[in-house]
Amino acid sequence: MVRFNEIKNQNGRVFLITGANSGLGYETSKFLLERGATVIMCCRDLVKGEKAKEELLKYNFSGKIELFELDLSDLKNVKEFTESIKDKFDYLDVLINNAGIMAPPKTLSKQGFEIQFAVNHLAHMSLTLELLPLLEEKNNSRVVTVTSGVQYLGKIQWEDLQGNLKYDRWASYAQSKLANVMFGLELNLKLQERNSQISSLLAHPGFARTNLQPKSVEANQSWQEGLAYKLMDPLFQSAKMGALPQITAATLPTAKGGEQYGPRFNFRGLPKLCRNAPKGLNQNARKRLWDISEDLIGSV
Repeated sequence: MVRFNEIKNQNGRVFLITGANSGLGYETSKFLLERGATVIMCCRDLVKGEKAKEELLKYNFSGKIELFELDLSDLKNVKEFTESIKDKFDYLDVLINNAGIMAPPKTLSKQGFEIQFAVNHLAHMSLTLELLPLLEEKNNSRVVTVTSGVQYLGKIQWEDLQGNLKYDRWASYAQSKLANVMFGLELNLKLQERNSQISSLLAHPGFARTNLQPKSVEANQSWQEGLAYKLMDPLFQSAKMGALPQITAATLPTAKGGEQYGPRFNFRGLPKLCRNAPKGLNQNARKRLWDISEDLIGSV
């Protein structure tokens, strides 16, 4: 297990976190601000972002908050956002691809892609590739992509990536979380091949109480899903505990590219190294997904 006394002061370091106003992103921001980091909090809803910022400022942490609006359902907005970041910041130490959506009814992104594939995978890939130059400015910088335990159940539907022929919201969610793993591992390989100082790591929170669950229940009007969550509630850990794996991947000095951190008991507990989804280890499949994703991003 991780020894948190190994995680040192983060003064002078700059972290960019997507979905930073609630859940795992909020708890990660809080941890880093307490240790003196500058945190670029990216939020889809600026009103909620401002509220989260006000709450964090009450703690009088030594770190600094920068708040930005970012709509991951619009790849054009992602590109505009990255230009704003490049204009304001000279470097980034860590990018944490934290934001995500889970199992909504069939919905399309601004560009017409299935929303989970678009937000969870394509937008974060686009964001990462655009921000690599800022990460290159610092030694030992990192990209941390947050996946889920459903990565192990995921399957890439090569003939129907967007769920146009058949949409299963949970299968599409699992696909997007497997795609996170495939992207993170392929990115790390590409960075190693060019002798980059950037490392790409992965993390998953296990069963953590966030707004993903109630949002899914509300969006799908599913009393069965709501009941299931109530019955499973004792298994869930807090968002604070759920954030520890991504905090570890982002800050632990001994963490290495290609590694994934998750809860000790898979769904809860303190973080430890965990295995990547076996389907994510197939390099040919990773390259295929990378090329398809790059084409989709480039078509915007």
